[in-house]
Amino acid sequence: MSLKTALALCAACLSLSPLPGVASEPASIVFTAAEQAYLDRVQSVKMCVDPDWEPFERINEQGRHEGIGADLVQLVAQRVGLRIELLPVRTWDESLAAAKAGRCQLMSFLNQSPERDRWLNFTAPVFTDPNIIVTREEHAFVGDLLGLSGESVALPRGTMVEERIRKDFPNLRVILTGSEPEAVSLVSERRADLTVRSLIVAAYAIRKEGLFNLKIAGQIPAYTNQLRIGVVKDEPLLRDILDKGVRTVTPQEREAIANRHVAIKVEQHTDYSLLWKSLAVAAFVLAVVIYSNRKLSALNRELERLSVTDKLTGLFNRMKLDEVLESEIQRSQRFGQPFSLILLDLDHFKLVNDCHGHQAGDQVLLEVARLLQRHTRETDLAGRWGGEEFMVVCPHTDEAGARVLAEDLRRVFELNEFPVVRQKTASFGVATYRPDDQAKDIVARADAALYRAKDLGRNRVEWQ
Repeated sequence: MSLKTALALCAACLSLSPLPGVASEPASIVFTAAEQAYLDRVQSVKMCVDPDWEPFERINEQGRHEGIGADLVQLVAQRVGLRIELLPVRTWDESLAAAKAGRCQLMSFLNQSPERDRWLNFTAPVFTDPNIIVTREEHAFVGDLLGLSGESVALPRGTMVEERIRKDFPNLRVILTGSEPEAVSLVSERRADLTVRSLIVAAYAIRKEGLFNLKIAGQIPAYTNQLRIGVVKDEPLLRDILDKGVRTVTPQEREAIANRHVAIKVEQHTDYSLLWKSLAVAAFVLAVVIYSNRKLSALNRELERLSVTDKLTGLFNRMKLDEVLESEIQRSQRFGQPFSLILLDLDHFKLVNDCHGHQAGDQVLLEVARLLQRHTRETDLAGRWGGEEFMVVCPHTDEAGARVLAEDLRRVFELNEFPVVRQKTASFGVATYRPDDQAKDIVARADAALYRAKDLGRNRVEWQ
């Protein structure tokens, strides 16, 4: 599908119905004594932003922060009772440097990545948006970027996508740009073969600049933007406070804010009744077509999601984990990149079901899924391997890095208060890919390490 067609359909859809309002009343949030003391003590915090990332965020000509991210962050700040002050910057690089230097306490709207984990803590996602592959219309469909050889990809510097593309697809030649629109323009002008961009940002830039010689040539589901608020490491209470605010934002509020910034305005210059009637009929027909297509697309997406998702926990299931393992093995064989595997098993889980019933056991497993989603990295993939056993696949991670992550998770489990049973520990087995490994080999080593951890007393990390 060409982007011109997609944008035209989007424009008609957005103009057919009024936008819902955004709730402004603060949700009920319970703060700990330490968090409340922090809020009482701190009157305002400084925020660094991307000054040129429309429609997500920008600093406008009057020096104000505006966009989808700006509105969402301000909504979170209102919910928790914080005043946020904007730190003026001219470029994204300048914003990153200011945050690393401690001139601001938080960054407004960005993806988590291993590089950023070194100096930032992250809230839960405040907004999600798929990344797509944008090419010129004559370019073939891109099923897998690994299948391209010597092609150039235009990417804004300092982004999560740049960081991951360099690691995952060394077969591509990266051309760095200073902004999102510049990356899209380079593809339109034949100075780059493709770019990997947020769907919302790409559509906005293409519509704004009229670059209708471009199309969506594919997508990378694993690169979906999960945009979060990043908080400098020495402000853990601030992260926890903002995280509570983020979790009060509803899907309806996110949609209303996004629609406010990407809705397409239609200006009318005539007043002929026949024209209006014709437009009304066309709009109705188009609305029915769009609704039917969207319903079918939504159903297909849901079927695809269910096929790779564990029904109870919402994590990936064993079929998806097998698929990811094969993909990581191929990547390691081709490019020599490490990856590791963590298997974890809840200690004495049978006693939970025997003493408290299977519903209590399900609640504990749901809590395990929540902990893995919150405390693994953006690049990791967590899933349910079976029963009370879970797996975390860690791309670009050697044994030392996987052991550190497993130990961090062990402490998180040990200190967490689980539903019904309150205290519950887990044992961990770590294995790292070796040349000529098949999936069964690395899984077998991780499994052996896990059972050694069980034999040595449980609530520990072993590796093999």
